[in-house]
Amino acid sequence: MTDQEIFDRLRSILVDTFDIEAERVSTQSKLYDDLDIDSIDAVDLIVKLKPLVGKRLQPEAFKAVRTVQDVIDALQGLLQADAEVGDKPTAATA
Repeated sequence: MTDQEIFDRLRSILVDTFDIEAERVSTQSKLYDDLDIDSIDAVDLIVKLKPLVGKRLQPEAFKAVRTVQDVIDALQGLLQADAEVGDKPTAATA
């Protein structure tokens, strides 16, 4: 999944779930300061992002997230970690 695809999904979630105008959402938008996302909203956002990575997201992975780009980077990190795990041979396949 590309950064642009993640951004598009993330913007759609922010618009649909939190009634944020699409033009306010950029990669540099600060979640708390610019988009008024509070801690309760952040939990809702994590729940909405789960389908992008196909597994439960740990809130710890998002503690350092401040901007929309940070969210994209965190999701890409999770997706890459899953891809690396999937590429390694297991005892059953080795």
